[in-house]
Amino acid sequence: MASDRWVAYDGDLRRPIISSALFGDLAEVFPQGLQSGPAFLLISPIPTIDENRPLWLVLWDTRPRDQISSHILLARVIELVGQSAMAGRRVAEGRRQNLLERASATARIGIWSCTLPDERLTWTNGVYDIFELPRGSQVDRGTSLRMYAPESARQMQALRAEAIATCGDFNFDAEIITAKDNHRWMRITATVDGVEGKARRIFGMKQNITEEKRMVERTRILSETDALTGLANRGLFNARLEDLHGQQSGAPVGALILIDLDNFKSINDTFGHSHGDTCLIKAGERLRQCAPVGALVARIGGDEFAIVTDGCQHVDIERLSTDIVSAFERPIQLGTHQHHVGASLGIAIRVAQDADTLYRDADIALYSAKSAGRGTWRVFNAA
Repeated sequence: MASDRWVAYDGDLRRPIISSALFGDLAEVFPQGLQSGPAFLLISPIPTIDENRPLWLVLWDTRPRDQISSHILLARVIELVGQSAMAGRRVAEGRRQNLLERASATARIGIWSCTLPDERLTWTNGVYDIFELPRGSQVDRGTSLRMYAPESARQMQALRAEAIATCGDFNFDAEIITAKDNHRWMRITATVDGVEGKARRIFGMKQNITEEKRMVERTRILSETDALTGLANRGLFNARLEDLHGQQSGAPVGALILIDLDNFKSINDTFGHSHGDTCLIKAGERLRQCAPVGALVARIGGDEFAIVTDGCQHVDIERLSTDIVSAFERPIQLGTHQHHVGASLGIAIRVAQDADTLYRDADIALYSAKSAGRGTWRVFNAA
């Protein structure tokens, strides 16, 4: 029954009229029945998931029962109702878990938990899939930790230790190498569950964000790359030059070389922009071939290029400059014709200048090279 409404009915006896006051939270048995109604009555609540729809099991008979047999029957009914409720909950939990797994697979998310202090792991299928391990296979924390990239493992361990010590939480993007040797990025969310300030469990979600990371990286590269030549663009060049001491890049600026193509304007005006673009692309390739390891090669204007060297690396500036000038002495093939372009270089060695002063010094040296007849290089001399 639900309140005073019959949901299902079985038996030959006429359904009795029972007061709703008898439908309580505990099972009751009336061996001799009530003043009006059946001679024997048993009412037991049925546990349900929906608290707004309470149900009761009602048994009755025209014959009364003695106290002992009535209470034995009551005990059996309570046991059967409990077993039925547990089975229902298991079915509901299975359905919920299935829906969770399907939703997690769609979002590439897995649920995980780790008991403390025994470090026993529990993963849903989504986590196994992220690590490319067989679903349901035995896994311990040491095995999973070895699949993290070293720096990610170090940072994650530090965040985890702090969260456990404070019963807090953390979010972290970790790089992993899966069981099938694939590089992936995984977003971890973690929360620590504790009792009286003592951590008992850490749990959360892991999400495969590899595509998201790749998209961000592609966007970053596009925003920092000259679309025509594939070299660094003016924005990235400015950022590198501002980072004189290498606080962002990890490498201080050693020297700045500004390069102008000597005969580009006549080629562009005479043969058109198509030939001009080809000339710029090939000029970029030659500069990249000449540049030392760790140097930034950028196109900073129409036919203006720059090289920023790594101050941590020894660079023979005289040899590098000679190599660049020599590379542009070779003609560039444009269509069916070969054209001589040439390059003039202005070099400023960083000593104690700021970024603007370093650029100005290199620009002064470039002007000096052009004044000397082009196709040569000059180093700025403060004296």
